[in-house]
Amino acid sequence: MALIGIVGSGNVGANTAFFAAEKNIAPIRMYDIKEGLSTGKALDMMEAAPIREYQYPVDGTNDLGDVMGADVIVIAAGAVREPGMKRSDLYPTNRDGIEKIASSLTEFGGVVVVVTGPVDPLVRLVVKQSGLPWQRVLGLGSTLDSMRLRYLIANELKVATSNVAATVVGSHSDHMIPLVRYTTVSGVPITALLTQDRIDELFEETQHAGDTILNHLKRSTSCYGPAAAASDVVEAVIHDSHRILSVSFMLTGQYGISDVSMSLPAVIGREGVIRVLEPQLSEQELSGFTASAAIVAVSH
Repeated sequence: MALIGIVGSGNVGANTAFFAAEKNIAPIRMYDIKEGLSTGKALDMMEAAPIREYQYPVDGTNDLGDVMGADVIVIAAGAVREPGMKRSDLYPTNRDGIEKIASSLTEFGGVVVVVTGPVDPLVRLVVKQSGLPWQRVLGLGSTLDSMRLRYLIANELKVATSNVAATVVGSHSDHMIPLVRYTTVSGVPITALLTQDRIDELFEETQHAGDTILNHLKRSTSCYGPAAAASDVVEAVIHDSHRILSVSFMLTGQYGISDVSMSLPAVIGREGVIRVLEPQLSEQELSGFTASAAIVAVSH
């Protein structure tokens, strides 16, 4: 039977476990360096099982080796931003811890989903340090950004979020690139429903959505959105669903860029990235994508 491993049982890791349990995807095993944290949170979730009708167990461990038999490992360990910090500011803080985790993955046979920020350079670090194929190391990246944009558009138009399709590519930063012509509401182009000025405002809100939440919370950053997005990626892998999600991965020549991790739409299944889709980009979008890659490369 498939197993979901989660490394890091803080807000994002624990809520990823919670959403995965709610969706009845597969058994879940949580690990955290802090003794007892994952075991306690797993027990707390399982005591809700009779009411929530969980089909699979959630448990915790203090041994990282106990999650190495998982089919998917979600890396959600590390520090989070404080107000005023950029995502890239976290790289020096989280690099050593993620490097250590990646060093334990050299024989791992499943798919890794990186949630820890800054996600793009850390995806590259995990690939380099673990030696795993790039197809099997995914970052949350624009899966979260696309989800946020869908919410903002649905809220603006007072329609169900399920009616909105949106694609964001590039880096998970202020330099992310929402794609206008791939954004629709029940197949209707967003440009037919909103003015360009309002579209630009919603795109800007998406780019700064994480900062907005951080500035409200003060002491922590967003956790429910990233956790929900992570559980979506995990589900696509476990169920081999071939869903198209905009995930971060090591580029291998897409748009002439290599050795940098950023988000593009990809078909996701049991082996991770099955196929990369390369949307047709305008000259401005391509210029922005290339500029994003240069910025991410500097942050390695």
